[in-house]
Amino acid sequence: MDFCKLGLAVIETEAQAVFELTQRIGEDFEQACHILLGCKGRVVVTGMGKSGHIAGKLAATLSSTGTPSFFMHPGEACHGDLGMITPYDIVIAISHSGFTNEIITLLPLIKRMQVPLISLTGNKESTLARTADVNLDISIRQEACPLGLAPTTSTTVALVMGDALAIALLQVRGFNEEDFALSHPGGALGRRLLLRIDELWHEKDQLPLVLESATISEALIEVTEKKLGMTCVVNSHGFLTGVYTDGDVRRTLTQRFDINTTALAQVMNPNCKTIAKGTLAAEALAIMQQFKITSLVVVDDKNRPLAVIHLHDLLRAGVF
Repeated sequence: MDFCKLGLAVIETEAQAVFELTQRIGEDFEQACHILLGCKGRVVVTGMGKSGHIAGKLAATLSSTGTPSFFMHPGEACHGDLGMITPYDIVIAISHSGFTNEIITLLPLIKRMQVPLISLTGNKESTLARTADVNLDISIRQEACPLGLAPTTSTTVALVMGDALAIALLQVRGFNEEDFALSHPGGALGRRLLLRIDELWHEKDQLPLVLESATISEALIEVTEKKLGMTCVVNSHGFLTGVYTDGDVRRTLTQRFDINTTALAQVMNPNCKTIAKGTLAAEALAIMQQFKITSLVVVDDKNRPLAVIHLHDLLRAGVF
């Protein structure tokens, strides 16, 4: 048995069906988008069986891209859950046949509520397609299943059509990365797009700070006590003039400086990288990666050090 050949046949069948779907993005699709854009409530997505799983995914995609939505099980809707729908909502019903009993039962009630109905069906002559305000054609030539029974190609095409709706709406609404992150605060994406260094930095008593007139030994004490592998160096007016890091310590020791008498100004690194408060944590990480450093000094508009952000802080927060 050639499993690769069998798997390839499935992919080719579904890919062809998705390609044919491109020929059906026209007036009906545009009308559906206008209806959804005008929604003053929520989009209620429903479907039975495998179509129900696609409906659930569509509702989740819409919600996370700026169109408040939820999934309604058509079987449960017949027993009270229809009360979820308000006059301000829109219903999207998915049924490949267009004759799914549980959905057909709901149609008179949806119409009575005067709620706009968008259908995704594989049969434009079906009851669901004829009842809907607009029907999107998701018909296919054949299922990828050789028996022609298991929903495969049909669910793939329904999924793609749903994604096309969601992303078209996203772009028209001007939905951006920050909007997306607000819907995903718990994930890595949310942290990357929302988390700012102000929530992670070391400031006040935690800020390593010495004068440039201090000796190397005094700087070493500050580096050790604050445990950030570096210290900020400032002049007598409090302006940042450089940093002294673990790497600088190693270089200093190889040059045989007297650590008890040599001023830090002679051995510090004056070309340190700084960053402004309010900067995204992901941007701070990008700077550290670019210059191969492990910390950044946060400065005010007069170049006075406010805090230090360390690579470990970003990694602990899940910023990658």
